Amino acid sequence: MAVATAAALGLTLTVASAAPAVAASPGASVRPGAFVRPGAPVQPGASARSNASVQQQSRSDRRDLRTDPNGRWTAEEIRRFLVSFYGKHGPSAWKREHQVSAELKKKAAQTPDYDLLLCAQNTPRDISVGKVTTAQSARVGWATVTTYWSGNRKEHFTAYVDLDATRPIELLDVSCSV
Repeated sequence: MAVATAAALGLTLTVASAAPAVAASPGASVRPGAFVRPGAPVQPGASARSNASVQQQSRSDRRDLRTDPNGRWTAEEIRRFLVSFYGKHGPSAWKREHQVSAELKKKAAQTPDYDLLLCAQNTPRDISVGKVTTAQSARVGWATVTTYWSGNRKEHFTAYVDLDATRPIELLDVSCSV
């Protein structure tokens, strides 16, 4: 399934040994600020205040990071990112600018009357993130995101994140058909 998912996304697959998938439970604790790996380069163009904040968070979060020894984001880290990214009603303008891949930004720009990151036209009442699965061979992690609407209506989509922890974590792609 990971290979098919990655192929559908147009991602490059590595023909490495397929390590078992890892999952983070939906009840895992969420702690914002653990999305920049300690020692990671500071993003160009970021303000001095945000750089100092990231560096301070990095020092304080060192003991809490679970990035695996091969430099990949773990399912727990990806889940914390997605919960923080989507929040209760969808990503903020800052998150859309700074935590979304360039390719996904281009794709989203082609749908001005539709919010591709939420697979919707409006703002949901609430959002939840399900269990995260990681596929090292495909270099992606993903989770089902559920949006809640008036009238007890629910919609689901899949959010994908790159596993490469040498870069800040970001939303890689979204699949609106689950």
